[in-house]
Amino acid sequence: MVQPKEMFQQGDGLLVVDVQNDFCPGGALAIDGGDEVVAEINIWIEGAREQGLPIYLSRDWHPVGHSSFSPQDGPWPVHCLQDTSGARFHPALVIPAAAVVVTKGVRFDQDQLSVFDETGFAAKLRRDGIKRLWVAGLALDVCVLETVLDARQQGFEVCVLLRACRPVTPEGGQKARERMKQAGAILIP
Repeated sequence: MVQPKEMFQQGDGLLVVDVQNDFCPGGALAIDGGDEVVAEINIWIEGAREQGLPIYLSRDWHPVGHSSFSPQDGPWPVHCLQDTSGARFHPALVIPAAAVVVTKGVRFDQDQLSVFDETGFAAKLRRDGIKRLWVAGLALDVCVLETVLDARQQGFEVCVLLRACRPVTPEGGQKARERMKQAGAILIP
């Protein structure tokens, strides 16, 4: 198994995408094995913390009646409503006090699947001196995919920690891995 301290270098940052209760078993939009990523992610968080590298966490933070919800003719069930238990990070996820939380999905007129979509995240990474992002989280074939594609488009090197991700569907996961690879992301088994 790849060890974080052997892989990290200066200019790296760790991004944990949407490891929230609603995406884990029992949640409103549960992903099979969504909670299984937490232990693996915690290893990488500890490795980044030990190396003094920045740690970022994204979260869906939808207002009531969000346009992505099925009652509003969107594709998803109601999930990650602001200030609800479903929107909270998984309770076993170890979040350092210095971690930066990036909130997305707050716009009333569109969904924001990517952490980069109108959040200012690319500018924050550049200010922090980040050249390469290590990405983990949920779901591999939705928000992780869109985030990785946008990160590459913004010029960042990207390593995707596959053991620390889960897709909505196996087919979607396979397609996402292919698209990320084509975009130049490095997939870490």
